[in-house]
Amino acid sequence: MYQYILFDLDGTLTDPKEGITRCVQYALKHFGIDEPDPNALTHFIGPPLVQSFREFYGFDEQKAKQAVEKYRERVNTIGIFENGAFEGVHEMLDALKKHGKVVALATSKPEVHALRILEKYQLIAFFDCIVGSELDGTRSEKAEVILEVFRRLKLSPEQQQQALMVGDRKFDILGAKACGIHSVGVRFGYAEENELEQAGADYIVDTVEALTRFLVSH
Repeated sequence: MYQYILFDLDGTLTDPKEGITRCVQYALKHFGIDEPDPNALTHFIGPPLVQSFREFYGFDEQKAKQAVEKYRERVNTIGIFENGAFEGVHEMLDALKKHGKVVALATSKPEVHALRILEKYQLIAFFDCIVGSELDGTRSEKAEVILEVFRRLKLSPEQQQQALMVGDRKFDILGAKACGIHSVGVRFGYAEENELEQAGADYIVDTVEALTRFLVSH
């Protein structure tokens, strides 16, 4: 049985497409790059932003960090709330708490932003632990976030084996593997075709309802 359920945020509990893609467009425009199609920017949902600006636009480290600063200009005021919980998420988290599960957030999004989003969409009360990255970019790798969840919950090595990472991208699955725990990949987020399978997810579910049934029964 999995006692400790760790959730990714973007693409797993909430749909951040509008906010993230508009903020990426805003940042790119600062560098003279026009990307009118938000669907071309969905690969920014999940991984650390610096990594994405480097990988998808060839920015060096300094330029990528500048792009993140521009991104945050918009996200801090507007983009953070161009978001919303997937249908059924409230009910899922409520069911987990009623079954005695310990629920944690493990996101690469800055922790201060994650807290505001959970408060806005009335999700925060379900969580026993909320961990994200720092604004300076540290603790942005998913394995680092997971280990910080373990530290804050004071989990022994034996208890860590009862932890399960739930996420929609390969970064969640690979982070779980690096920490020696099992993972559930969700298809309703922003994974590309076969991404979750190739990353080696232990389980894969298609809907929030199926995820709820799985987590309650395991």
